[in-house]
Amino acid sequence: MNKFRSRNFQRSVMYALNGLRLAFRSQRNFRKHLVIALFTFSIAFFLKVSLIEFCIILFANMFVLVCEMFNSVIEFVIDAYYKNKWAKLAKLSKDIAAGAVLLSATVSAIVSLLIYASKIYELYYR
Repeated sequence: MNKFRSRNFQRSVMYALNGLRLAFRSQRNFRKHLVIALFTFSIAFFLKVSLIEFCIILFANMFVLVCEMFNSVIEFVIDAYYKNKWAKLAKLSKDIAAGAVLLSATVSAIVSLLIYASKIYELYYR
């Protein structure tokens, strides 16, 4: 296992950045979630949310992106194992991973909407 271990921190960072680049280039849903995240950050800026609220929105959106990346990893590994052939266990595994992304995206949307709703309420009713 040592042949895959990087002894150089800078090289490890380069591998990680390559992984982010690969996710961005190859995963359409990752790009969609990233655009949504940037949109929610602009709304947060426009509504002047507090630092804590922004950090919560940031964490929720980044959690969706991380889930999307793990979903992609699971899909790649399953496709490699099953040699891109259909299998019931492969389908179930991919569906569960996709469900995790959907759940994280739903919770992220709810968290953002709750924060934004309170800010909009403050703007118009105080």
